[in-house]
Amino acid sequence: MDEPMDEFCEADSTQGNEGPSTTRNNATNPLLRPGSMVMMTITVEDYETQYWPKLEQAIHQLLTMTPGQYIPISYEQMYSCVYKCVCKQFSERLYQDLIHYMAEHLTSLAQLLDSLVPCPADFLDKFSFILNQYLTALSGIVPIFNYMNRFYVETKLKTDLNDELRKLFRNRIVDTHITLVLSLLEEAHSKPFTVSPPTMSCLVKNLYSLNCDYANLKPSVFSKYIPNILPPTSVTDLDRYIEEARLMQEQIQSLPEFQDCDGSGRRKRRQDELML
Repeated sequence: MDEPMDEFCEADSTQGNEGPSTTRNNATNPLLRPGSMVMMTITVEDYETQYWPKLEQAIHQLLTMTPGQYIPISYEQMYSCVYKCVCKQFSERLYQDLIHYMAEHLTSLAQLLDSLVPCPADFLDKFSFILNQYLTALSGIVPIFNYMNRFYVETKLKTDLNDELRKLFRNRIVDTHITLVLSLLEEAHSKPFTVSPPTMSCLVKNLYSLNCDYANLKPSVFSKYIPNILPPTSVTDLDRYIEEARLMQEQIQSLPEFQDCDGSGRRKRRQDELML
């Protein structure tokens, strides 16, 4: 399927009764709704000064927001910008600009992570935050560029925008740091509560969602949060699981914050209560 041309864009039924002055005003406004742009043209200058800057600003807001934060983006206007750029044969330029911007953003994040490598705890927290932030941003960015994805990325490039943007994150961020991340996850897994359970769960699930083979590198870590990674349990594995549970209990009991929660402490408090 070729890119949609002008004749495929729905005509605006309200244009027929408009006077010449209204028509001239509409012709100078490139950000009208899709149906009113059949006869208009978009120049390179229009694209660079009016269309892409609006999309770039929205992308930046989504990439830098804290997950769960409300971002006041006019999605209808963003959809309209993409629609018109695709209809006016700017799909390739739009895709290249999007990928370039995302790559530049990820390069800056990779440099930030490099600076935190000497501080493993800070590094793992920041890595988890960046990964969650990026995947959250994709849930807003990909729908904005859905029209470009349908008529250019899927049709001409034979791929998918969401997959390409996830692949970009893997190449720029994860593949560079995955050895350190997995070693820190394994260490945290062997020492309960050195990393908060919500952070561990979020990080492991997000890594797994990138559709790569990271889980195969450390299945013992991923299997605690992702079902069906390990083969089914057999009777011969029961003794090993019992031993793992025993060792985990010993590790938890050895932590300082659990010292005051043993049985003797509870008995002593109960005796004090009875005396009162």
